[in-house]
Amino acid sequence: MTPHKVTFSLLLFLIVGSLSAKTSFAKTPTGGRLAVVVDERLAALRNTPELTGRLVRRLGRGRLVAIRGSRTTPDGVVFLLVNVTSRTHGWIQREAVVSAARAGDDRRLLDLINASSGFDRVVRARIFLDQFPRSPLRRQVLLLLGNAADEQAAKLSREATQRLKDISNAADGRVAFRTSTPEFTYFLNYSGLDRYNRQRILFVFDRTSKRLHYDGAAWRELARRYPNSPEAVEARKRLAELKK
Repeated sequence: MTPHKVTFSLLLFLIVGSLSAKTSFAKTPTGGRLAVVVDERLAALRNTPELTGRLVRRLGRGRLVAIRGSRTTPDGVVFLLVNVTSRTHGWIQREAVVSAARAGDDRRLLDLINASSGFDRVVRARIFLDQFPRSPLRRQVLLLLGNAADEQAAKLSREATQRLKDISNAADGRVAFRTSTPEFTYFLNYSGLDRYNRQRILFVFDRTSKRLHYDGAAWRELARRYPNSPEAVEARKRLAELKK
């Protein structure tokens, strides 16, 4: 490699590294105790600690904030003063976020997970596992996550099958659809799996039944880390069914 090419490559590496660092920094606010949004229905960032305060922005589920303080309204609603970025801050309702530094928030999030269903349950369970690595409630959440993903596999199988039929019916009858492309690749490339993949939830395809199945990662972790728990007994049953 010539000297000028080496210099250019090094410069490009430094620029990309700098941009990555800035992006990472922007995603982790400073100035207070870290918390994460778990209930987007309540995640309105306002300029004053009241429900009638002007909306600054709506925060998405999974967004990190830094808690600077709190204030309680006359009707008992608690608002937290939070930093979202170095330039954006405001007040958010306490129930919208959880923090690993606050006692009881793991239980509160577990209650929210139990009250959720479908993809919402998957996302909130993933937030729990990421934010509460030492919580004694993790084994319950691992089982909930695995079971929720397995339930969604049936729904995703139906959607992928219907999508494949729609494409096939729309194709010109004189042209063979799918030709030599293996059928299972269409299922595993179904766009409905994308958001689960981003939550580190993976699926496998049974070519006999033509169905997607959860790959069982949460159940395996549960059986490995908490082998004597009641949840592990259920996880091993699920894994045995998956193996069949």
